[in-house]
Amino acid sequence: MTQANDAPAETDTPRRPQDRGPVAYLSNVWRLSVKELRSIRSDPTMLILVIYAFSVAIYTVAKGASTEAVNLSVGVVDEDRSDLSRSIAAALTPPLFQPAVELSVRDMDAAMNAGRLVFVIEIPPRFEADILAGRPTEAQVDVDATAITQAGNGAIYIQNVILNEVARRLSGREDVGATPVNVVTRVKYNPNLKSAWFTSVMQVINNITLLTVILTGAALIREREQGTVEHLLVMPVTPSEIMLAKILANGAVILTAAGLSLSIVVRGFLQVPVEGSILLFLGGSCFYVFTVAALGILLGTIASTMGQFGLLAIPALLIMQLLSGATTPIESMPVALARLMQTISPTPHFVAFAQGVLYRGAGLSVVWPSILAMAVIGSAYFLFALRRFRRVIFGA
Repeated sequence: MTQANDAPAETDTPRRPQDRGPVAYLSNVWRLSVKELRSIRSDPTMLILVIYAFSVAIYTVAKGASTEAVNLSVGVVDEDRSDLSRSIAAALTPPLFQPAVELSVRDMDAAMNAGRLVFVIEIPPRFEADILAGRPTEAQVDVDATAITQAGNGAIYIQNVILNEVARRLSGREDVGATPVNVVTRVKYNPNLKSAWFTSVMQVINNITLLTVILTGAALIREREQGTVEHLLVMPVTPSEIMLAKILANGAVILTAAGLSLSIVVRGFLQVPVEGSILLFLGGSCFYVFTVAALGILLGTIASTMGQFGLLAIPALLIMQLLSGATTPIESMPVALARLMQTISPTPHFVAFAQGVLYRGAGLSVVWPSILAMAVIGSAYFLFALRRFRRVIFGA
């Protein structure tokens, strides 16, 4: 005689991953993140790349890729031989200019064609006499525009030198200008207009984008090539747990390197004053890293080898960085293109956020719209990448 048991019979059917609670979900994400960190640690090439990108690369670009007009080569064709023409040549002084080279008219073209001179000033005969008599006259400045940055900035400097010397000659006094208005310029955030202050911070931003995409995409490609992704398919984990783990692990490495770079390389070695909070910058950067890491995983699901991944990543990164507003103002783009980039790319919002915090010392009350925009775009990227990740890796 048997007794009936009202308790439900236990079965050997395991619980599905989606049936677990949030604690188990977070526990899986944590363990998978630790696995990803160990994979990064065991890849010395990738570690060296990260260290180099946020140290040597930042320093060399800031010191070497200068956009300032310094040590410009200039020649003078002086057909006037007056006190004014000589004072113009004497006013071209270091560090902006090299000592002016006196040329004849017939030697001018040869010197510029050979690349020996970036600027040539042609002062016509009776230049000073015409100015003192009030007659219209002109001085010509020839510019080698193959050096576009030096050409633009240097031409303005030379024009100011000529106008200042003419004004002093007309006034007859060294300390009085001819114009009745004294224009005073006050430069904020970068008073000496040092390009290193700009390029160093922008290089940190560019490297965050570059390495986040590379690390997350390479992590997925590496598992697909080595066959270890099949191990994940038989584990009680979900695609979102795997994706979040890769994003968190690789993002943590990038943000740690970026924070150390700002503190040690930018502030320490380059002596660039970071006005705002580095912690606020790193906190807002989490949303950006989340977005571009999702993009890296998305590209990793499209490519099957590292070579294919590189070919996909290069044009995507070029477009994101060139049209981000980091090197050229986003306001200078066509309106439709600027709006498109601000809609589909998180990089313009990240550049605006980073410049506001690091250059102008802006707080959260100022930069929160940029953070919100990155969060919205990041959510869309993550959901799209997750959908493809499920289909390609899990076949779901």
